[in-house]
Amino acid sequence: MERETSEFEEKMLFVNRTSKTYQGGRRFRFAALVILGDRNGRVGMGIGKAKEVPVAIEKAKAIARKNMINVPVENGTIPHEIVGENCTSRVLLKPAGPGTGVIAGTVPRSIAELAGITNMLSKELGSRNKVNVAYAVFDGFKNLRTAKQVRALRGEAVQATGGAQ
Repeated sequence: MERETSEFEEKMLFVNRTSKTYQGGRRFRFAALVILGDRNGRVGMGIGKAKEVPVAIEKAKAIARKNMINVPVENGTIPHEIVGENCTSRVLLKPAGPGTGVIAGTVPRSIAELAGITNMLSKELGSRNKVNVAYAVFDGFKNLRTAKQVRALRGEAVQATGGAQ
């Protein structure tokens, strides 16, 4: 089987196995959570479900390619602090200074690294379900705005800031 070369790096976060009992025994199905990223501000997430693990992973990759988002990365970190939410999961994402690294749980760390973020702090609040945490991180990343974008939305002239932000 030949593999196509992709500009995106992929990371499989977890595989969930579910079963249903029938008269002849149990039937298993699998759900795979996959993250794709180019380490340059673009990242995507997908969940694929199938009767076999490799098929579920391929489906998840295809879904992740469709659900790509752009993350504003400034000097290796995010522009401002934000809380992403999904269901009962909340994730606090904070910018960090150079040399800090990505201090986060498994899911936020994987997503941040594939997005190209090298310095960031995060804290998972509420439910720590991996799927919901992943959606919460994506919610936070979608709502990030750079200072330039905010000024453009407000209709103000973009100028260099001279103080602490």
